[in-house]
Order: sequence, then C-alpha cells, then structure tokens
Amino acid sequence: MLTPPGLGGKYRIKGSRYPRMRRPRRRGRLIATTGLGVLTCAVLGWGTLQLVDIYSGADEPPADGAHARPADCASPAAAGPRARAGHASLPAPGTITVNVLNATSRTGLAKDTADALEKRGFRIGEVANAPAPLDGKVKGNGLVIGGPGTATASRLSVLAAQLDGARIRHDAHRDGKDLDLVLGKSFTKLTGKKAAEAALTKLSGPRSASSHEKAGTTC
Repeated sequence: MLTPPGLGGKYRIKGSRYPRMRRPRRRGRLIATTGLGVLTCAVLGWGTLQLVDIYSGADEPPADGAHARPADCASPAAAGPRARAGHASLPAPGTITVNVLNATSRTGLAKDTADALEKRGFRIGEVANAPAPLDGKVKGNGLVIGGPGTATASRLSVLAAQLDGARIRHDAHRDGKDLDLVLGKSFTKLTGKKAAEAALTKLSGPRSASSHEKAGTTC
C-alpha cells in the first residue's frame, strides 16, 4: 500500500487497517452515568410523593366524617363505670365511729359536739377529755386522728369536712377503725351542715382534668 504524501517513512501505514480518527467509546463510564441519572430521578420522585402526602393528607378528614380519636385516649366504655362516673368514693357517716375528745378547759364541749355529729349520721364512741399529751396543746379548731391506710384516709376526710380548718394525722401504731376528733383551743362549733355537705360534694366530685384535656385535647 502506498504511503500518503507528506507522511514520510516515519508514518508509514502497514497492514490492511486504517488508524482510528476518534477516541474509542468507554462503555463502562456510559453505563455508570446512565445508572446515576436513573437513581437520581427515582430519589427525586420519591421525595415529591412524600411531600404531596404530607401536605394533602394532614388535614384530610376521616372517611366517615367523624373526628379521629387519639391513639392513647380510651373510650368511656373501655375505662369502666367508675372512670365514666369520674367520682371518688367516700364512706357514709353511718360507717364512721368517732371518739370526741375535749382538749380545752371548757366543760361540756365534747358532749355537745358529739350530739351534733350524731345528728349528722356519725356513730359516736367515747366522749371524754383529751389524754395528757394533747390536753391544752391542740392549736386551731381541732385535730382528726386515725390509723394508716387508704380506707382510713377517706374516713378522715369525711370527718374533717365537719370541722373547718381541722388538721389530719395518721397514727401508724393505732389499731381499729375508730377516729378521734380532738377539739382545739379555737373550737366553738362544727362547720355548718350545708358548708360540710358542700365540702363533701367537692371531695366526691369529678376528678381533675386529664393531661389531654389540660393540653386542650379532648377524647
């Protein structure tokens, strides 16, 4: 084969194939570029769908038109009758035996107070002067004393409602269910019957709002 003019012997072409005039294609790079483009499109498409779901589904009402119930809000039926009523259970005065003890120097005070409590339905136990450790040492209107336990605490609350400002004390060493009402230096008479009933109504009234209601969420 003849050598083209001007190439000289240095650039003599041998054989039956002509030299390539462009760079060979790199198939590996082409495949990688194509795959990267497809992956990028897929990611962008998925992100777009997520945004559409967020902004279009957040305010979408339920299919039945009712408001959705929060997952942690139990229905009244599931909560039981006591939770539905929402009231605390207090013992009746007829189930409470009271010892009325006079820690003042005024005579007849324990007897008059015991009679008034009996008219309100309480059962009366001992009526006497307060023991030496309490005699003349009870400040305020009086002191209500009972043993430990939740049941005793309920009885103490019912009795304390009859005496405005009465202090409550639990005696861990006390036996029995009887309660002591120790009349203090400032005592004159029991709280009015209507005021006592109002205090008991408040104690046995609806429970305080739940955390959801305080935060403005209703169930």
